[in-house]
Amino acid sequence: MTTKFNTEPLSFKEKVGYGMGDMASNFYMGFFALFLLYYYTDVYGISAAAAATMLLVTKVIDAVSDPAMGLLADRTTSKWGKYRPYLLWMAIPYALLGYLLFLGPELGSTGKLIFAYVSYSLVMLAYTAINVPYSGLMAVIHPESGERTKAAQFRFIFASIGSLVVGASAKPLVEFLGAGDELLGFRLTIILFAVLSIAVFWFTFAVTRERVMPKKHEASIKDDLSTLLKNKSWLILVGTGVFVVVGLVARFASIAYYTKYYMNDDGSNVFLWMDQTTFIISCGLLGQLFGALITPMLVARFEKHKLMFVTNFSHAILLFFGFTISPDNVALTTIVHTLGIITFGIAITLLFTMYTDCVEYGEWKTGNNSAGLTVSASMFSLKFGSAVGGALPGFILAAFGFVANQTQTPESIEGIRYMFNILPAVFFLLGAVLILFYKVDRAQLTQIECDLAERRS
Repeated sequence: MTTKFNTEPLSFKEKVGYGMGDMASNFYMGFFALFLLYYYTDVYGISAAAAATMLLVTKVIDAVSDPAMGLLADRTTSKWGKYRPYLLWMAIPYALLGYLLFLGPELGSTGKLIFAYVSYSLVMLAYTAINVPYSGLMAVIHPESGERTKAAQFRFIFASIGSLVVGASAKPLVEFLGAGDELLGFRLTIILFAVLSIAVFWFTFAVTRERVMPKKHEASIKDDLSTLLKNKSWLILVGTGVFVVVGLVARFASIAYYTKYYMNDDGSNVFLWMDQTTFIISCGLLGQLFGALITPMLVARFEKHKLMFVTNFSHAILLFFGFTISPDNVALTTIVHTLGIITFGIAITLLFTMYTDCVEYGEWKTGNNSAGLTVSASMFSLKFGSAVGGALPGFILAAFGFVANQTQTPESIEGIRYMFNILPAVFFLLGAVLILFYKVDRAQLTQIECDLAERRS
């Protein structure tokens, strides 16, 4: 059953509150995507290959923890609902473990690597415990796909704002707070984002509600998993999401290397307080914000999966072109990067609304709403994609003979160019091809919503 208010549109306050939850996540995850590999290689002193291997190996934990968290959330019963309580309970552990990641204790090479494995695994477990329920909340925040699309729009508007705040301020903050000591600068900067993330997660908890109240979850874990794996559109969407996230994170993880070693960014300001790196990152994230803003307008006119194809294909073409740009052409590099991230802003907003569409498709087929499991499995695929996207540049750096903080050989420069442009382009192209096989269209979704509304009432 559902509450009597479940068909009323979401209020502006609730959409903002829901969206800000992903801003809190991106204070950390945006920071990690942009600077974690660089921090490990150029600041903490871990080799590129070792750091890349660590980012991949630790995903084994997520393969268990993400679905487990989804199953737990689906079976949670509290006065606050199934998913919202975790925003309250896990905010402080998440913040503290993010700080631990950049603590950077003085250890030998082996000790540093062990510390990286342990601290990164712990913060990813905390991220799972708070972000899987947060993502599941979208599936129950409203029974209508249009309202969930609006919630997703606000989610990625604020995700973009969170990443933009990180992109525009993190590097200057590290330099200012560290006063020449990058390790200290990273440590103090992450404290600021930790405090902000706690406050924002608690605000999201306070202003959101769970309107869709499925019947008591009685299906077995085996049945839930079996049903999920039979949902072909969800499987296609998961594969597409992996390709898109690998492409984006590989691009983001490469920016600091590309600007420092290929474009010869010396840290001098090119716009206001921003050096080349910060300027390119900030413009791209403004593009992501713009993409999220225009997504509902595009969804009103076009099928979601067709939009997903166009955005991914366009992004790939832009990146292939970006490979030809000379290192001194900061303006053109920034424009191409920004246009590409606009398309990503559309794609990632679409992706999460399509995940919740798959939740409803699954309930329509089986009678069981497994939002937590569906979204958690989706989140694992994205975290896996993020890990692969963060690791591949490290392997490329190692293969092309990269040595941190040294003048690079022509071979290592070529590797940096490939990992910044060609590598992500290939993955966006794969995402464009795969989404062509997605089957849940607007007409079917309308029928699903009508049938589910009748059943729930």
